[in-house]
Amino acid sequence: MRVLLCPDKFAGTLPAPEVAAAVAEGWREVAEADELLIRPLADGGPGFVTVLADALGGRRVPVPTVDPLGRPAEGEILLADDGTAYVESAQACGLHLLERAERDPKATTSYGLGALITAAVEHGARTVVIGLGGSGTNDAGAGMLTALGVTPLDGAGLALPYGGAALAAVAGLDGAPRLRGATLVAATDVDNPLLGLHGASNVYGPQKGATRSDVLLLDAALERFAAVLERDLPGCPAGLGALPGGGAAGGLGAAILALGGRCDSGIGLVTRAIGLPAALDAADLVITGEGSFDHQSLRGKVVAGVAGAARDRGVPCVVLAGQVSTGRREAAAAGVTDAYSLVEHFGGEERGGLDAALSRPAEGLRQLGARLARQWSR
Repeated sequence: MRVLLCPDKFAGTLPAPEVAAAVAEGWREVAEADELLIRPLADGGPGFVTVLADALGGRRVPVPTVDPLGRPAEGEILLADDGTAYVESAQACGLHLLERAERDPKATTSYGLGALITAAVEHGARTVVIGLGGSGTNDAGAGMLTALGVTPLDGAGLALPYGGAALAAVAGLDGAPRLRGATLVAATDVDNPLLGLHGASNVYGPQKGATRSDVLLLDAALERFAAVLERDLPGCPAGLGALPGGGAAGGLGAAILALGGRCDSGIGLVTRAIGLPAALDAADLVITGEGSFDHQSLRGKVVAGVAGAARDRGVPCVVLAGQVSTGRREAAAAGVTDAYSLVEHFGGEERGGLDAALSRPAEGLRQLGARLARQWSR
């Protein structure tokens, strides 16, 4: 049997390659003769550069940057042979870089991402593809723009402090983007706009530590900032706050669109790079997964992309996740044959399943891999 293993990361516990390796180990314990095709995935969030580097080759260049609170952090850029650079926003803006008590999207900044993009431009990249996802920021890219040479100003002409809350006082911009003609591409599978009920602040702000009052403040601040960008930044498209993808990564998508960039599917980009369509064509069973399989999973993320492609080929697709909260009918409509939860595998939340899923994910995935082999292997 030919089994394709193409999971995303399990956020906070295991990167995608380790997820795939654990499932493969369990499967081989039961059905050693089966052919396993291992193709770890990323949709623009953590692991984006690693997955692409394994597929494309190129040169990985370390770049010193800063985290969402301005502390030193280590990032890198991937320079491909065709003049394209790949950057992972989570290396500078990632929620995983913050302790729980530090999460405050009113104060966190995307400045570090601007440093990574600057490095890519300085290395001669003509196109910079920026993976968006897993962010701990909600500043609509104001920090990123500052690092690129465009500084938000208050009514007195002074530079604003970092963070989304400060944008409530934005009145203008100073400077021009230093991109040397490079084109920016936002790799994201989030189609949320920057503003409103489905925008960055309302949908993702609470995950980053925002209270309800914070959400209202941030949405209003980003609305004001979007208006300033439309007015003062040459080439910024009209209606910036409502454009699909603008709400990705705390509004980084909107900043990239404001700079004349475009949004592209992160999972689509990665699947093309790693040759996933051909692997799907050859598979008898597809196993994918992520940390939490919920309603957001079906809005263009890794699991949705894989399951839909498998369905189109008539190939069954099984999802493994830390937690599963998507309904069976909804999942089936997206192409998911079955879904398994590590929490339930370890006995459910009431019996310590959540703690076990977080502390022993590789063990649980190996056991689920063996279970699936007993069910599916011919």
